[in-house]
Amino acid sequence: MNGMPLENPRHRIAVLADQCVQCGLCLPVCPTYALDGNEAESPRGRIAIAAALAREQISPTPELREPLDHCLGCLSCQRVCPAGVKYEELLVETRGLLGPATERPGLLLGVVKRPGLSRWLLGLARLTRATRWLGRLLPGGSHGPWRAALTLIRGRPGPHPGPPRPNRSGGKADTVAIFPGCAASVQDADAERAAETLLTAAGYRVTRLPAFCCGALDLHDGAIRSAEAAADRIRQAWAKVDADHLVTVTPGCLSTLRQALPDVRVDDPYRLLAERVDQLSFHPLPARVALHMPCTQANVARSDAVLVQLLQRIPELELKRLPAPPYCCGAAGSHVLQFPERAAQLRESVLSQVDILDVHWLLSSNIGCRLHLAAGLDERASSLPTLHPLTLLAQQWIPS
Repeated sequence: MNGMPLENPRHRIAVLADQCVQCGLCLPVCPTYALDGNEAESPRGRIAIAAALAREQISPTPELREPLDHCLGCLSCQRVCPAGVKYEELLVETRGLLGPATERPGLLLGVVKRPGLSRWLLGLARLTRATRWLGRLLPGGSHGPWRAALTLIRGRPGPHPGPPRPNRSGGKADTVAIFPGCAASVQDADAERAAETLLTAAGYRVTRLPAFCCGALDLHDGAIRSAEAAADRIRQAWAKVDADHLVTVTPGCLSTLRQALPDVRVDDPYRLLAERVDQLSFHPLPARVALHMPCTQANVARSDAVLVQLLQRIPELELKRLPAPPYCCGAAGSHVLQFPERAAQLRESVLSQVDILDVHWLLSSNIGCRLHLAAGLDERASSLPTLHPLTLLAQQWIPS
């Protein structure tokens, strides 16, 4: 699914690793290197491990693969690499060679990847307040995946826009298909409604694909067969819709969607909205907000500047962007469940920056990041609301 020769993945890994010139420019932007100060926990350290594994110079012991499992896949290193190392491909191929880690929370991820089941369980948990008493049943010092999952699903629902209005722009409108995803279709339903509202207001016709997992969780955990099955499902779903563009409100899905549909324009909604921004007007909002830029939005979607421009269209809004890498929140797909203590350490660095800014809202466009940050705020007994940027834009949108 990466356009790689599957018949010899070891050779492919070695070729990718040989592109690294060991310059070290990746070190200052690597969150795990900043956390540990350990060469093995840096991009070039992981590249060296991957190369040695591919050439069968070393055996994949648990201690040796741990730095590879710790990698967040933020791709800040790939963005600054002067040699053009394809680090994402290298990481995915190496994890595929090793297979999923034994500590991978497969049961929890199975629930997350099934939106219908996840929605039912989430509704039941909130109705019965089960997250509270289940949390009390776990050992006080427990920091395992189940406790991490419980903290994440205590999400605080935010405001949501009304139903989209019909497109009255006249003429032929481009059709945009929204990919709901798995966790996003449940926990970010407000943002998806907001995307539909704004895209319709901008003159696009909007349709939806079914809600299912794009395969990113499996792909980055080394479960290649499951990831390939998800890619096939994406292609089948896309073939059934008549659309010009595919968008997702969660940038964590972008890479796998683009790999599955290389000939389709796949993006987050911001670029499409920016192309017709003159059709959108917004109510003033005299507030100060912090903007957390998920790594995937900055390094995969690369739409961070466009998002900032859209938010600046809201009159009187004071926008404070959180610092760039190595400040990663630590959510990173299944990383927050598999390594909750490390994820909490990384999150603390981000929240300390939020404290400095003294804001009224915290915005983040990736559902995993926002749930993780909201859980950290809850632990601090903070009432700071977290919101998807699209939800805020739709909330301030002036219907014509």
